Amino acid sequence: MKVIVQEQPFDPYRETRRYEEQHLPPGKHGAVVTFVGTMRDFNDGHEVSRMFLEYYPGMTERHIEAVCLEAMEKWDVMDVLVLHRHGELRVGEPIVLVAVWSAHRAHAFDACRYVINYLKERAPFWKCESTPEGMRWVEHNTADPGVNSEGLKRRSA
Repeated sequence: MKVIVQEQPFDPYRETRRYEEQHLPPGKHGAVVTFVGTMRDFNDGHEVSRMFLEYYPGMTERHIEAVCLEAMEKWDVMDVLVLHRHGELRVGEPIVLVAVWSAHRAHAFDACRYVINYLKERAPFWKCESTPEGMRWVEHNTADPGVNSEGLKRRSA
């Protein structure tokens, strides 16, 4: 498992391939599920031209590592990679990569969703957006109506 928080832009697909080649034995996993979050040009009904992400070095990585370990304990997962940006982000740039390797797809999908929902809902990052009205701190993240607080898909009643 590896967690990286960095300022530099990254290519999520190259990072996934590089990590897999360096850390996973060939032929042992049947699935790799990736999630790539990118910077949108809108939020809460406002146009957004750029965003600044702040974090607490050391603490943030420890929190993300803990949730990755939880996912590895809940599901049959071989490895997890999380790469998250901080600093200034521009529209269209990747913000976060979550990659999960497993023998079977269901475990990889569930673990990946669990990790990204933690990152979106509770990870210690602070966002300041640049809008036409000026700079504003984001008070809450966008909820995913398809999941509950455990990061699992809601079942229809």
